[in-house]
Amino acid sequence: MNDFDPKDGAQPDPDDLRKIWEEMLKQGFDPEALAAAGGFDGSPESLRKLFENIQGAFLLPTPPEDGSGVNWAAAGARAKEISKVGSKALTEAEKKKLLDTLGIANLWLNEATDIAEIAIEPKLLSRALWVDDALPLFRALAEPVADRMNRSLSEAIQSQLPEEFSESLKGASNIMRSAGAMMFAMQLGQALGLLSKEAITGTEIGLPIYIEQRPAFVIQNLDEFIKSLDLGADEDQAYIYLALRELAHVRLFKHSRWLREKVVAQIREYAAGITVDTSRMEEISEDFDPSNPQELQAALESGAFLSPRSASQQTALDIIETNLALIEGWVDAVTITAAKRLPRGEAIREAVRRRRVTGGPAERTFQALVGLDLHPKRMREASALWLQIGQAVGNEKRDSLWDHPDFLPTASDIENPEKFVAKVKNDLGIGDAMDQALRDLLGDV
Repeated sequence: MNDFDPKDGAQPDPDDLRKIWEEMLKQGFDPEALAAAGGFDGSPESLRKLFENIQGAFLLPTPPEDGSGVNWAAAGARAKEISKVGSKALTEAEKKKLLDTLGIANLWLNEATDIAEIAIEPKLLSRALWVDDALPLFRALAEPVADRMNRSLSEAIQSQLPEEFSESLKGASNIMRSAGAMMFAMQLGQALGLLSKEAITGTEIGLPIYIEQRPAFVIQNLDEFIKSLDLGADEDQAYIYLALRELAHVRLFKHSRWLREKVVAQIREYAAGITVDTSRMEEISEDFDPSNPQELQAALESGAFLSPRSASQQTALDIIETNLALIEGWVDAVTITAAKRLPRGEAIREAVRRRRVTGGPAERTFQALVGLDLHPKRMREASALWLQIGQAVGNEKRDSLWDHPDFLPTASDIENPEKFVAKVKNDLGIGDAMDQALRDLLGDV
């Protein structure tokens, strides 16, 4: 193992630090075992040096303002490292093909929605650029859980430290909290790196990665997904369909400027209420086998450390799922209308729906880390509701429901679409006029 002193500016060997951490977990924090794992002699001074080395490795040069100690820069670096494996450069022909496709998609969308098209140019991304641009959103979603996780980990570790080291290691709790946060961030980096190989657009999880709202495409992944559909000569139809979906997403969030931050805030509030199962954490720590380093990683990825949801958590989750379903349902309904010229449109829609519902392994890992499934469970029902509203009152009135959150359908409305459609018609005076016309007609009989 390479010696490391944070004061001399050298960088620690990540593999050495990982081995130290795993051995610490296995040994239940026995001081002699810790010293042996770190290559020190077991004295309070050398053990303090061990913690300083971990601190030097796991903390940013300037601690984050959020106080979590999470090294998001390292998480991003890990994600980019993974994203570059198998990545290829974008060609000029691919750029032109997509830009031509977007022109067609915008024209068709203008017939399917009254929400104005986006003036800003689309961003064509490599996998590594997607990581750079997506990290702020994923950080915002994951921070509350990361903070809970590393606080609980530091408390569990501190409770097991021998009393004789309580004075000499007063800062150990903060150091180990940072170590725990780093573990979480690196797991998130791993998930993001793998997700960069699956992401097709900038709205991959239903929320746009850009605050300013602009369409974005990861061309390599887009091409690979379309080829997997085995459409042959009809591949161009899939390009148009996926362009329609991305542009519809971005138009909606641009129109409803409050929408992105509202959903992000709801997810953060939900995540802040997540509790950690400390007994499970201690159990895994005590039984940890250093010959199987994937055990701890698997525990984090599976969400094994997260406690079951409380009743209030479930209520919050239901609200988030309803909002995501409404977003995804509207996009689906508008895309169906805009893609009516595509002979293979319905088959492509079904393939996209399956992909959106199931997600890939990396997306499932992220969901386990934050304790939240971002796949809307009632997207089909929400899509049917938006289609009915459009048929009943027209695109303009349908889309005006996104002007304010109070206008949107609720979970109950998704379950009872006819009732909500009747309410919308009544609010607009459409139902009254039709009823009166019917009464006038019957009165003449």
